[in-house]
Amino acid sequence: MAYKHTNSKGVTYYLNSKEVTLRGGKVQKIYYFSKDERPEATDLPEGFVVNENPRNGFLTVKRG
Repeated sequence: MAYKHTNSKGVTYYLNSKEVTLRGGKVQKIYYFSKDERPEATDLPEGFVVNENPRNGFLTVKRG
């Protein structure tokens, strides 16, 4: 089940993740939100919280 969050403007976003390779060759998992459900959908990881920008409603995930 994908994690979904409705921001203060009433728009629902779904949390996704994917692994990317950084320039140094290190592989890192990134988290991002989308307005539609995707195959990359994931649950909110343990120890992370959702943060909302009050100016534009943009959502981010950070360690909490």
